[in-house]
Amino acid sequence: MTGDTSMETELRLRGLFDRQRAAFAAQPFPSGTQRKTHLRTLKSQLLRYQDKLVAAISRDFGFRAPAETQMMDVLGSVLEINHALSHVGRWMRSRRRSTELLFMSNSLRVHYQPKGVVGVIVPWNFPVYLALGPLAAALAAGNRVLLKLSDATPATNEVLASLLAEAFSEEWVAVVGAELEDPNFFTALPFDHIVFTGSPAVGRAVMRTAAQNLTPVTLELGGKSPALLLPGCDPRDAASRIAHGKAINAGQICIAPDYALVPRAQVEAFVEGVKDAFARLYGPSVCDHPDYTAIVNERHGQRIRDLLDDARSKGAHVIACAEPGAGRRIPLHIVTGVRKDMRIAQEEIFGPILPVLDYDSLDDALGIINAGPRPLALYCFGHDASARRRVLEHTHSGGVTINDWGWHVLNHDAPFGGIGNSGMGTYHGEEGFRELSHARTVFKRHRWFPVGLFYPPYGSFVQRLILRLWLGRGDPSLSPPSARPSQALGSSAR
Repeated sequence: MTGDTSMETELRLRGLFDRQRAAFAAQPFPSGTQRKTHLRTLKSQLLRYQDKLVAAISRDFGFRAPAETQMMDVLGSVLEINHALSHVGRWMRSRRRSTELLFMSNSLRVHYQPKGVVGVIVPWNFPVYLALGPLAAALAAGNRVLLKLSDATPATNEVLASLLAEAFSEEWVAVVGAELEDPNFFTALPFDHIVFTGSPAVGRAVMRTAAQNLTPVTLELGGKSPALLLPGCDPRDAASRIAHGKAINAGQICIAPDYALVPRAQVEAFVEGVKDAFARLYGPSVCDHPDYTAIVNERHGQRIRDLLDDARSKGAHVIACAEPGAGRRIPLHIVTGVRKDMRIAQEEIFGPILPVLDYDSLDDALGIINAGPRPLALYCFGHDASARRRVLEHTHSGGVTINDWGWHVLNHDAPFGGIGNSGMGTYHGEEGFRELSHARTVFKRHRWFPVGLFYPPYGSFVQRLILRLWLGRGDPSLSPPSARPSQALGSSAR
């Protein structure tokens, strides 16, 4: 891209932002009817374009299973839009709050107003769901939206841009993609909120740039999400669930099980269970299997191969669950004998590699989980309620699924987000609406309320009575020697 072209793109983006900001100023509180119309239009367009999106995503990936795109990208987006449509009217209502007893008879409410112009930065792994999900939340909250799409998905970007351009004017929703050479230019705009999905390293850069304008951010970042098999659980059933979670989209999911923690005596049964489960799902070869997705590009494919080579060079045992082939359809690999100095023990894998770590006691397993940064998800397998409760009380993660993987994210009445290194803030459901709205407190004084009783001159009987009732008497031994009773608030000197 030439310097002139880059400058033109930045000027266009700045123009789009300014137009959205001006349009929001002219209409700062869209009605519930208008918001629902936007959501219905978005859903209608998504359903119209679904086949084109499936084909485009497969083209971007080199091959992606059509059913995975329909289930994860299209269906996930429809479910989120449907939930917002059903509830946005209730979410918009102001909420009554209780005044302090001192102010009883007055009115206290919280009004939820749109923030303004929201920037959404979309990753490549689920380029529809992670674009239209935050977009639906932002539209439900009454905002204007600028979407920054990934440069790794040009075909999908083209279809999404057409889909949205047909449905919305650029004053409501606008799209930029790979033509923006410097992504920092996007995050440096004075948005009223930014939603970013991606890696912790890029999330830090987004947050630093956004801080220049004090722009609030929602960061969904990922991390090393553990799958913990509790003592006594069925290792083969857990293996089946984890194999699915690790193989869908070839493991290129922020909430994929990153590694498995297995009681030492059950490791062999678990490994065999994962191999058998993968074979049932995808057969002996993934080279031309119609349900197995490729790694998105050669750079990410080489990274997966490098991770495996690093583990082998440091003594790990690597087991391929199917015949590897040419290209970027890399089968699931199980790795045992994992050491702390291996890259697979340190980095988020984001691909079809499953490190298996053994443990002797639940305390050991919890220690391993808590020694690392807080993950986006945690998966716990077993039917011992006491042990599960202990896991929930002694670990932190963005979300949890028990006896399976990932399904908490597709239930849109509950919040989705990270904690610590795996992100901040939430979207989905009512929490997503609140995240992209400003909760504005409105206190209305009753006409005859005697607020003047709180005014100077201080020391009236009513003021002294209020302070005595709420504060009692302080400890005289802690009063500074220089304090004179006549100067103390509430004294009877007057």
